Amino acid sequence: MSDTTPSVPGSADDPEVARLRAEAEAAEAELRLARARADLAAAEAAAAKARAAAGGDAATPAPAPAEAPAPAPADAPLTDAQVATVAAGYAGTAPALDLGVLVNGGPVASVPVRIPLAMTNRHGLVAGATGTGKTRTLQLLAEQLSANGVPVFAADIKGDLSGVAASGVSSEKLLARTSALGQEWTPRAYPTEFYALGDDAASGVPVRATVSGFGPLLLSRVLGLNATQESSLGLVFRYADEKGLALVDLSDLRAVLTFLTSDEGKSELKDLGGLSGATAGVILRELVAFSAAGADTFFGEPELDVTAFLRTTAQGEGIVSLLEVPHVASRPELYSTFLMYLLAELYEVLPEVGDLDKPKLVFFFDEAHLLFREASKAFLAAITQTVRLIRSKGVGVFFVTQTPKDVPADVLAQLGSRVQHALRAFTPDDATALRASVRTYPASGYDLERVLQELGTGEAIVTVMDERGVPTPVAWTRLFAPRASMSPIPAADLAAAVSASPLFARYGTPIDRESAREILAARMQAATEAREAAERAKQAAATEGRVRQAAGRDRQGARRGAEEGAARVRPAAQEHSRTAVALQRPDVAARRHPRSRVDEDDPQRRDPRHLRHRPPPLSSRRARWAGDHPRRIASGIVEVSMSGSSS
Repeated sequence: MSDTTPSVPGSADDPEVARLRAEAEAAEAELRLARARADLAAAEAAAAKARAAAGGDAATPAPAPAEAPAPAPADAPLTDAQVATVAAGYAGTAPALDLGVLVNGGPVASVPVRIPLAMTNRHGLVAGATGTGKTRTLQLLAEQLSANGVPVFAADIKGDLSGVAASGVSSEKLLARTSALGQEWTPRAYPTEFYALGDDAASGVPVRATVSGFGPLLLSRVLGLNATQESSLGLVFRYADEKGLALVDLSDLRAVLTFLTSDEGKSELKDLGGLSGATAGVILRELVAFSAAGADTFFGEPELDVTAFLRTTAQGEGIVSLLEVPHVASRPELYSTFLMYLLAELYEVLPEVGDLDKPKLVFFFDEAHLLFREASKAFLAAITQTVRLIRSKGVGVFFVTQTPKDVPADVLAQLGSRVQHALRAFTPDDATALRASVRTYPASGYDLERVLQELGTGEAIVTVMDERGVPTPVAWTRLFAPRASMSPIPAADLAAAVSASPLFARYGTPIDRESAREILAARMQAATEAREAAERAKQAAATEGRVRQAAGRDRQGARRGAEEGAARVRPAAQEHSRTAVALQRPDVAARRHPRSRVDEDDPQRRDPRHLRHRPPPLSSRRARWAGDHPRRIASGIVEVSMSGSSS
């Protein structure tokens, strides 16, 4: 038996124990350091809040906790060290939007979760299943942005965001929640402007766009055209631009397409190149169906100046612009594409400003899945480029949708803030989407695949960018309650607010100026009149030709008749002429007219008086005029014949 005694695990000289002891001490030191930093940040926040007390409701750093974070409960997902890390990650001195407080088995009021105001132009995502509180989160962000002087644009799909214009209503349940979160809640309203697509003046100031301003890419999206038809529509827009044909509303575009497919425009259609008559016909049919669905009211003038969304009040608060679209379900593509048009217009008109202390506008894109569903590659490329570049114009974009997979990866990569409400996994596809979402988060102490399904209403998993642009730790957050009403305002109040708006006098009445429809109608009318005049001239020429032909035929017939008559008369006339000449001979005359001789035996004929009154012989009378005209000869012959027969 050996005398060597084996070393007992846990003895002082065990290297493993020493290593573990060193790690524990280091962890404890790290925890103390994190708590100290959290206390320092809280103290600085309290000092900043005291300095900004005169700023009213503006979002300020969270109040300093009375003490360091309490030890985590036994069932808490995070350790004290992880809680301290989260607290340090969201601490800061710059103005910020207060989302809520950390949840670690229960709300930890001393650990606020915030988004630095300057980071809201780095874009963001608010996602979650139906009924998990996305709309309330949107309202909470909009209220605090407005209080900090940042204008907001959002679409009010269900109508409940209109409550921003009215003060909230206190209740026992609401006060219990805000008290548990350490939220100093007081009701108030925020400056709000209501807009509506088309001519629904009762819901808001009309938002219209000209067809030219909307452009072929977005219009192809709402018409559901394929890639070939989309490029062909682009050729039509280029033709209208080159010919000075203003495309104001859909009737103008229909007029251009109708002209290009007509007899007058076929030559110009051929000159466009690559645009077939069949493709133009398909686009025209889609436009007719689109107009029949009521889309005509969305296009026209006056076109809204998108800089109206950048207004602030005299007190320096940002105006919340709400686009009322309660009937979005009937025209989802039009709604989403119209929002994209507004965002693209903002990009076009705003100057480059770089990184600001606070954005010039924050644009909330609710029901974002409608924008990306069945979108063409060109459309997705346009969205990605706009989101990537509009940050430098001082505009932040937040997409609000049900699941992150609704947003393309290229767009999702541009988003700096993420507020993820509960997800459901009732189907294999849902489970796959859930696991895909979990993989996009930084490492944390949470089992996110489980936590994302356990989140309650008004709770979210949050990660944002801190003041240095570094992603913050993942935080299970219980969100603060909005201070404005969370119910829609009455329709009468909404209508009164719309009619009182200074923008309503400018945009409330549509304008119908001369555009492509009138220009082409006049051109086609002139062409029709010219064609009718040419047809009438052609008919007149044809009639005159027929008359001339008939007259020619009559003259020819008369000439032939005269010639035939003369031919028939000529032999008889010649015979009569010969007869007349012969009658001039005395012997012939005597034979033909025996009584012409003086009968000496007839006493009457011997009477001088009788002889004195006796007419000259017929032959001598005929001799005087026989040569004057053939017809006289002929008639003379007749007279002679008649005389001879009578004798």
